[in-house]
Amino acid sequence: MFIVNVEGAVVHDDRWLIIKRSAKEDHAGGTLSLVGGKADADGPTADILEKTVKREIFEEVGIEIKETVHYVYSSSFVTDRGQHVVNVVFLCEDGAGTACCKSPDEVEAVYWMTYDEVMNDPRTPAWTKESVARAAKVLASVRSAQEPKSDISPI
Repeated sequence: MFIVNVEGAVVHDDRWLIIKRSAKEDHAGGTLSLVGGKADADGPTADILEKTVKREIFEEVGIEIKETVHYVYSSSFVTDRGQHVVNVVFLCEDGAGTACCKSPDEVEAVYWMTYDEVMNDPRTPAWTKESVARAAKVLASVRSAQEPKSDISPI
């Protein structure tokens, strides 16, 4: 059996919401990470992964994200305790609230970082870099699709 985990790559003004995981965390304590957590067994429900990422972001850092989230990618890993995890990353846009350490047992610090800051920080593990890089590509695609199209053809 797998644990199902979701993470939100939250972006605002070209900065990514990154947390420093609490040193108390069993997996990857003290590293930089996206915000996320485990899906709960709430019975039959639609959009459980999307609801989970929204809930986890609010519970851990106190912000609400905009309604639409975009799938980025999924992966799997095994924790230090031997638990098998399926991880799903979503691109999310900051909606309302101010990010803070709402859950200090899980979140030690909150940062809004540029892409380069995330990639160059020695506390950023490879999997967080991979998630942010993939989320940045999805963000570019979403923004490109939202740009107004001109009806004027070049001569």
